[in-house]
Amino acid sequence: MADLAESVESMEQLSVAWRAMVLDRDAGADVRDLPGIAVRWADCGFAFWNCVTLTEVGADALLVGRRMGQAADIMRAKRRPGFLWVFEDVLHEEGRTALDEAAERAGLAYAFPGTGMAGNLFPLPEPAHPELEFVRVSSDEQLLAYADLNSRAYGFPPEAGRDGIAGSSLWKSGVHAYLGLRQGVPVTCAATVEAQGRLFVVLVATDPRWERRGYGEAVTRKALYEGARATGLTRATLHATAAGAPVYPRIGFTPNSAMRFYGLKE
Repeated sequence: MADLAESVESMEQLSVAWRAMVLDRDAGADVRDLPGIAVRWADCGFAFWNCVTLTEVGADALLVGRRMGQAADIMRAKRRPGFLWVFEDVLHEEGRTALDEAAERAGLAYAFPGTGMAGNLFPLPEPAHPELEFVRVSSDEQLLAYADLNSRAYGFPPEAGRDGIAGSSLWKSGVHAYLGLRQGVPVTCAATVEAQGRLFVVLVATDPRWERRGYGEAVTRKALYEGARATGLTRATLHATAAGAPVYPRIGFTPNSAMRFYGLKE
């Protein structure tokens, strides 16, 4: 089991960073902090911006079951699908053991795993990759390229990614978002954003046709390097999918909480 304080940090980083992300997408987004549940729901086509997470530390089996039922009810009241994010190591051992049964009772289906990570990374050397040119996202065209890379990487339709960040002023200024260009064509992307005294890594993606060339690691290093230069922050956090998890320890991140993502049963 990971260190509890770092597991809690990982959960809280989601609540802080996602609040900014969903309010950027919709100023009227649902960003309530309820007893034991944080709602960060833009109700848009990009499912990652539709998020509910459990926030109680040490929740036992009974409480986990109650909260998952409440989370499912919140999700059913929305127009667009999203995910319940569960940070396993924040829960009591009994709560972790009860997750599958609680999800079944609530009408939730396990979707995929994730891993919370953090690290005191800096200073990092200035990033470089022999096949890539890095550019900061500053135009609507570049923002659409960033969105499309995420859609391709995560298997979403193109309109889903675009519904997540197209037209955003935050992503062209407050977020340190970078594209990696191969012969002028965007093939990979990563971003960092300040979240409660840390740099939070968000929406790292590589075109599936160009995977396993070190592109994702290189562009993540670039986003971290530039984010640190701009903010002076020295600690970074992220939430990795199974595909991305092997990359981040090479940069200096350490896993701190196993994660489970749940969606509503169809």
